[in-house]
Amino acid sequence: MRRRVKQTKALEERLGEEARRLRQQAKLLAAGPERERLIRKARQAESGLQISNWLRSPGLKPPE
Repeated sequence: MRRRVKQTKALEERLGEEARRLRQQAKLLAAGPERERLIRKARQAESGLQISNWLRSPGLKPPE
């Protein structure tokens, strides 16, 4: 059986929180590969948030 998790927060909220958390962790690290990895993951979460907001925007029209 698959375990299903019922999300209590919206996707946008979770992505925003994840991006903030990753950026805070990156600030605590010295320059290096680990810091760059955290910043890259934060950017990915922010990009996902922007795409999700764009897809939910009222101005978006379906293809004809």
